[in-house]
Amino acid sequence: MARLLLIEDDPAIRQTLLRALRERGHAVAAAPAAMDGLQTALADRPDLIVLDLGLPDLDGRELLRMLRAVSAVPVIVATARDEETSMVQLLDAGADDYVVKPYTAAQLDARIRAVLRRVSLPAEPELVIGALRIDPLARTVTLDGVRVELTPREFDLLHHLAAKAGQVVTKRELLTEVWQVPYGSTDKTVDVHLSWLRRKLGETAQEPRYLHTVRGVGVRLSEPSS
Repeated sequence: MARLLLIEDDPAIRQTLLRALRERGHAVAAAPAAMDGLQTALADRPDLIVLDLGLPDLDGRELLRMLRAVSAVPVIVATARDEETSMVQLLDAGADDYVVKPYTAAQLDARIRAVLRRVSLPAEPELVIGALRIDPLARTVTLDGVRVELTPREFDLLHHLAAKAGQVVTKRELLTEVWQVPYGSTDKTVDVHLSWLRRKLGETAQEPRYLHTVRGVGVRLSEPSS
């Protein structure tokens, strides 16, 4: 059984989901607005939040940003927009998954169970590649002993590459495993995030230190001396 918080302003949808999720064994609290949801999240510390974006007092994206500033609680976003660019932006902002309206309670429950399985996996050991240290549990990165401040998506990207250090990883794999979206036009977002990541690691594509582009194939993370 998971303790869930449903932040949804539509009374009919809220009551339907409350009933359906409780029937599936979850303990569910609900909030009709963003600030009510934030207060409940901080007070009750749920296992997962289902967040509707169309809230009356505050845009759901802003609430997601506020939640991420104070908590690592998994968040599934419910949205009426199904464009890949919008989905990538939500995941970059810190959402763990999303459902597109209209969706069924069974679909939402499947997403909830999948996200909770991911976050309950055993802690991974620290990854060390040269002077680069990545702590998956604390989600921290240091380079030459200095803390590197990364966004959640930048960390996920670096961690995935570090877990396969020395191997060439394709953009298709990164989109599927890190962004969890199908390969397509949004592969440009990989290039953008790699550029941001290189800058924070003190390197460029022309003068790589850790991140090496293999033209036409993908990217490889390896020690500077490799």
